[in-house]
Amino acid sequence: MIKVNAIGQTCPIPIIMTKNALKEIEEGQVEVSVDNKISLENLQKMSREMGYDYTVAETGDIFKIVINKIKEDLQEFDEKENTVVVIDSLFMGKGDPELGKILMKGFIYTLSEMENLPKTIIFYNEGVKLAVESSENFNDLKNLEAHGVEILSCGTCANFYGVTEEIKVGNITNMYTIVERQLNAKRVIKP
Repeated sequence: MIKVNAIGQTCPIPIIMTKNALKEIEEGQVEVSVDNKISLENLQKMSREMGYDYTVAETGDIFKIVINKIKEDLQEFDEKENTVVVIDSLFMGKGDPELGKILMKGFIYTLSEMENLPKTIIFYNEGVKLAVESSENFNDLKNLEAHGVEILSCGTCANFYGVTEEIKVGNITNMYTIVERQLNAKRVIKP
């Protein structure tokens, strides 16, 4: 068993440390210690995406997740053609903010009506506010999610803006996954 001490580390360091440890073994277990729930949730999500079983134990403020790596690796992300849309603002383009907000609303709505949907939509920085339940874009995003589009919001950004509990579409994620999705994309679109 490989033990990884990620106590005191913030996103995306625990994910990177864990992925590096998993690369070192063909099969077996990696035990990761973290001291915050967001890191634990990110590690659980990563394990599920990679197809690995895991167990979690909590001792005071410390969480230990033991990831069981099996010999037959599942691909982390399928390689079929995919498009990733990244949104980092409440506005589309530069210029008048009111116009930018109207354009962004129109962009997300139009995206939801397209025949060829993107594989993933990533919200980061102020863009995470578009994934909250009170957003004018919420219903269009729920529609996209219902049609199989992966909706991801940056956890660090959601915490920064104080909207983590208000995000009711898709999943909260980490910087490692945000970078990974973009690197594996056939194309990345930023409105």
